[in-house]
Amino acid sequence: QVQLVESGGGLVQAGGSLRLSCEASGSIFRINTMAWYRQPPGKQRELVASILSGGITNYADSVKGRFTISSMKAKMVYLQMNSLKPEDTAVYYCYVRLTDDDDYWGQGTQVTVSS
Repeated sequence: QVQLVESGGGLVQAGGSLRLSCEASGSIFRINTMAWYRQPPGKQRELVASILSGGITNYADSVKGRFTISSMKAKMVYLQMNSLKPEDTAVYYCYVRLTDDDDYWGQGTQVTVSS
């Protein structure tokens, strides 16, 4: 079993920054993908950014140039969020995929951006 613990959410004014962290623990041999998703109020969950084991990153168009995903340690993933906008308000979820049929979600952390 794998556990994901997120931290770093909170309330920030528009234009501000936040850094989300996620630590994976448990029975992990190798991580294929780590990612951040978000679910705005009343909307579906959407991919924000992902990073593959080889370091290749992918971003949603809405966050390109403002958000940066990184993984400084093998079981940690970060999301640096700059120039935050009210539309970035959402619950942010950490996601880890070990294999095609073995993946896990964090409990979510609230990010609220005030105008």
